[in-house]
Amino acid sequence: MTTQKFVTPSAQSLMSAAQAATKKGPPPVHLWNPDFCGDIDMRIARDGTWFYLGTPIGRPAMVRLFSSILRKDGDKYFLVTPVEKVGIVVEDAPFVAVDFDVTPEGLRFVTHVGDEVIAGADHPIRVERDPDTGEPAPYILIRRNLEALIDRKSFYRLIDQGHEQGDQFGVTSAGVFFAISPLADLA
Repeated sequence: MTTQKFVTPSAQSLMSAAQAATKKGPPPVHLWNPDFCGDIDMRIARDGTWFYLGTPIGRPAMVRLFSSILRKDGDKYFLVTPVEKVGIVVEDAPFVAVDFDVTPEGLRFVTHVGDEVIAGADHPIRVERDPDTGEPAPYILIRRNLEALIDRKSFYRLIDQGHEQGDQFGVTSAGVFFAISPLADLA
């Protein structure tokens, strides 16, 4: 078992750097390559709640700011600025898709931090099944390699938009079909 090293002074510096970086639009975290500074005691729960030092971060603006400097490298998540890179814990997906609209362009999803994307080739929907319970867990790619878990109410609404294609049941958005379940599983 590996032990995590927690770096405590970085939360304020991360916030300051993120504020400076977001003044001209979304920060280009994919271009930044600072040295790894260690892990910080920050975690994103499955329901999208952000915690710092075990306490929920109650300010939505602060959560949006931190989410703007979030990056996933391999299977690990980091908050990245031009000078710092700190690891954080993400229990499932870093975002939660809390709603969607049917638009002429396709299904437009909105996350709990305000990101909006149209499901399609650049923002695919995928569904994983729990191997023990068979319960579906639907996701949509939001940006770079960061996904949002589609919340239950939105998933039920998504099912209402579904149709059969071949031997699959799924939805179409922006001209792309996304399988939700094999028809055999629905029988």
